[in-house]
Amino acid sequence: MSMRERVLSQLSGSAPVLSCSDLTELRELLSSPTGTAPVDPTVLPLTEARGLVEWGELVVDRAGHRVTWRGEVLPVTPAERELLTLLIGPPLVVWSYERLCAAALGGADTAALQSAVKRLRRRLRGLPGGPQVHTVRGIGYRLDPPPRLNDH
Repeated sequence: MSMRERVLSQLSGSAPVLSCSDLTELRELLSSPTGTAPVDPTVLPLTEARGLVEWGELVVDRAGHRVTWRGEVLPVTPAERELLTLLIGPPLVVWSYERLCAAALGGADTAALQSAVKRLRRRLRGLPGGPQVHTVRGIGYRLDPPPRLNDH
């Protein structure tokens, strides 16, 4: 099995994979003949509507516009729900301020992001064993992996 095939099998279903033979091919692929901005492949799949996203007992239902913790609905704003979806969605990564602003807040500035994160933290604080938003200074935000079901 080639390296490309191994990578594709590892990433299958988690995100689109862009494969180019060289830098020239990548530049051609990213440049648009219609003059529109190239698509950021790391943001696109997470901004598309999809089903349920889970973090332990926290479930975000994007299609149903609701968030539940242990079956109980949590009152969150659309911006908070989108932030939570991105932060808990696979894979768990450090999200840069810029990517979160673009993907969750429609390009709003970092001050709007900080306000939304502050409100989201306040809502999550009351969930025993629930996710906590951590700041990675100078980079962005992340969540810890969800607890395993046999841990509580």
